[in-house]
Amino acid sequence: MDAPVVAKDIKRTDLLQMYYYLRLTRTLEDRITALYRQGKIVGGVYTSNGMEAISVGYASALERDDIIAPFHRDMGAFLIRGITPGEVIAQYLGKRTGPTKGKDGNVHIGDLKRGVIGFVSHLADNLPVATGAALAFKLRGESRVVITNTGDGGTSRGDFHEAMNFAAVRKLPVVFFCNNNQYAYSTPLQLQMAIRDVADRAKAYGMPSEIVDGNDVAAVYLSAQRAIRKARAGDGPTFIECKTMRMHGHSEHDSAKYVPRELLEEWKKKDPIVKAELTLTQLGYANEATFREIEERAKKEVEAGVEFAEQSPLPEGPEALEGVFADEHEVKP
Repeated sequence: MDAPVVAKDIKRTDLLQMYYYLRLTRTLEDRITALYRQGKIVGGVYTSNGMEAISVGYASALERDDIIAPFHRDMGAFLIRGITPGEVIAQYLGKRTGPTKGKDGNVHIGDLKRGVIGFVSHLADNLPVATGAALAFKLRGESRVVITNTGDGGTSRGDFHEAMNFAAVRKLPVVFFCNNNQYAYSTPLQLQMAIRDVADRAKAYGMPSEIVDGNDVAAVYLSAQRAIRKARAGDGPTFIECKTMRMHGHSEHDSAKYVPRELLEEWKKKDPIVKAELTLTQLGYANEATFREIEERAKKEVEAGVEFAEQSPLPEGPEALEGVFADEHEVKP
């Protein structure tokens, strides 16, 4: 289906807002990569280059009181939920002004006040947590939904299947996303499962599924809307497989020599930013001047974030013990 046909029922302002977040995500992660290569960031840098449409699309479909349990390719969702570029960069630099207040230097970001459950490195670990939050919403009678995400490799782990089964049996208000980016670190999809579509795994649990173009932000947004509406109505979970491609290595220290160059060239033509620009142009919603204005706005916001983070203080030693354990004053999701 042509992108403008998919997007024609989405408001111009909403499409432009999603385009802005695509640009902001790409600009921020490119800047983080540069800081890493300058030796200012220690540890791993994991980006969503080529996959930005997934997190931007699903997060744009949520309501304010909904929550997310993201993974390390979901920078767009962090930004949409209100975590600023400055906070993200401060997190990477281990500064006090980052979401973990200097206790981590990676995308292990969470803030329940902004509806973000903290991410940990082990992929698919966040799915049972999201399912538990959805159970809480159902028991409380709250009209709230959880979206959680993992990669194609994460769907081969036991906690993925446990979460899917429990959510389906209890008809919980949770939407499971899968970034099928073709590789689980260095393992191609065909060497980790004998099915063509990851979405087929949902059939084992009687869960409806959908396959969507993960490089088309409008398609992801509309798919998320449908699943969220269904979950909020009490009709249970949905599994959404987003077909995409990881355009960098697993992290910035990985050169990804195991990925055929021709495959990357093929997917480069499907870049989500280029696709969004084509959609906006064909619908008559924007032109080249609009795109350049939004690009400059994103650059200014990211550079302001770099300045904020670099000027922020490092944490003091005793602060390592603060905010580690929950107490009665902690905010409930």
